[in-house]
Amino acid sequence: METTTLLEQLSRTARAAGHAVMQVYEEDHAASLKHDGSPVTKADRGAEAIILRDLERIEPNIHVVSEENADSHYSTAPDRFFLVDPLDGTKEFLKKDGRGCFTVNIALIDQGIPVLGIVYAPALDRMFTGGRGLGAAETCNGSRKEIRIRPCPHSGPVAVASSSHRDEETDSWLQDNRIGQTKSIGSSLKFCLLASGEVDVYPRFGCTMEWDTAAGDAVLRAAGGTVTTPDNRPFLYGKSHYRNGPFIACGDWSIKQSCR
Repeated sequence: METTTLLEQLSRTARAAGHAVMQVYEEDHAASLKHDGSPVTKADRGAEAIILRDLERIEPNIHVVSEENADSHYSTAPDRFFLVDPLDGTKEFLKKDGRGCFTVNIALIDQGIPVLGIVYAPALDRMFTGGRGLGAAETCNGSRKEIRIRPCPHSGPVAVASSSHRDEETDSWLQDNRIGQTKSIGSSLKFCLLASGEVDVYPRFGCTMEWDTAAGDAVLRAAGGTVTTPDNRPFLYGKSHYRNGPFIACGDWSIKQSCR
């Protein structure tokens, strides 16, 4: 399928999944715990069912790895596959704090690279999309605009960090790189703030899974950003059990490594 058409269809799927998430958000916040101790809700399962159904219809020959389908986590990654997180930021979803920092994530991986991504924050009605050769865009309240990383400000780079998983290693890295300004937000929205030019760098040393990062990573790369390991090696997908190591996601700061 042509990439632009695929992006449009997957965007509609993400919206449908987001609608299902919001129905649960407004009615039922009950959660159970998975074997790894992380929470799962009816919203996770309902959104995943919608996404998997649509992917089977849209691209039936492309393998799907999804957070709530544990069996898929033990598969060997093919050259092309989808990574799906039906509700990223479940802890933020359960807080019901009015910030709306939870997302629906769908990404396409090709040869280890996220080449297409959709991140939809249904509580905020903000959708971020991006693809290799297509650029990146944000659609909010029906209005669409192209987005791109910003030039690093003269006042210095601004970092974004996890609101639920910030650790001492992150704080040390920020100090070592003389980055004093930070924002905190949950879910894959951290990548989207980079892509839309609201922040400049996102260091992550704690554990994440590939479905947590792939869609936001694709949007960021399409907006001109980069994601690498802390020692500047390529950050690839399809790793064992789809588990990520540490990474640094950057806008213009990744190119200059300093602001002038």
